[in-house]
Amino acid sequence: MGSVVLSCAIAVAVLMVGTWALSVRLANVSIVDLVWGLAFVVVAHVARAVVDPNPRIDLLTALVTIWGFRLSGYLLWRNWGTGEDKRYVAMRKRFGDKFWWFSLIQTFGLQGVLVLIVSLPVQLAAAGDDVSLGPVAWLGVAVWLVGFGFETVGDAQLARFKADPDNEGQVMDTGLWRFTRHPNYFGDFTVWWGLFLVSLAAGGWWGIIGPIVMSVFLLRVSGVTLLEKTITKRRPGYADYIARTSAFFPLPPKRLPSDSATDGQAGGGKDDTGDFDTKSFVAEAPPAETPPTGRSGGLDSNPGSNGPDTKDASS
Repeated sequence: MGSVVLSCAIAVAVLMVGTWALSVRLANVSIVDLVWGLAFVVVAHVARAVVDPNPRIDLLTALVTIWGFRLSGYLLWRNWGTGEDKRYVAMRKRFGDKFWWFSLIQTFGLQGVLVLIVSLPVQLAAAGDDVSLGPVAWLGVAVWLVGFGFETVGDAQLARFKADPDNEGQVMDTGLWRFTRHPNYFGDFTVWWGLFLVSLAAGGWWGIIGPIVMSVFLLRVSGVTLLEKTITKRRPGYADYIARTSAFFPLPPKRLPSDSATDGQAGGGKDDTGDFDTKSFVAEAPPAETPPTGRSGGLDSNPGSNGPDTKDASS
């Protein structure tokens, strides 16, 4: 167990310090968001390399790799050529010459620690003795698939919505976004609970710390709570969207008194089926609306960069 945890800690430290050094050279801290998903991929492959190959760690490594590359790939696509995120620009002005050292600890260091905590199920599974895949593990795969589907489809639907100029400043409330205001956050949440179930027989119950920490950040720190502090001011109609739509867990939308005005109209209302472009694996909103953290990829990738999710789920 010790060799797995130590090896993963060293690998994540090297990755984060190296990315920090590159951010100094580029004068762009936003690249940290790209590393959030990749850091989990590094942990999974390092843990697998330290132990003898077995079906459980092979499966976990594959699932984490698919999830991590999708998230980082999207963030790279989304942020390419956009410059430094406004969150980090504000931090740079606030801390002046001390900004780079502050970012090393508060942004890169904190994300590295969170990666190691959230990925505990993978590390524990690698060090465990039970390498077989039983019913609970396959249940975990099913849960992972649900989460990955929500994240991927929700991101694609939102990307397509934002690509239409007619939707400028409007609220995305169709497709998966009709049932939850944050399908991508819900997807991340479900992915990590699925990975915990896959690791359970080998890793022990205390690996539950990982998905719990991820859940707290998504729900209370850098995810839903932080994002929705200001979004009602930036998105006309978002207050009604909040009243109608579940914040996190997918539920049928509530009917509001205003909805009755469209009842009985031929062809009235919106098409709530949503769109899914199978060629797109894009994630959230533009960086200008990304909440402090990834995550995408990120924490923020994070006020300032303290959360596990680098993605902006705003609509």
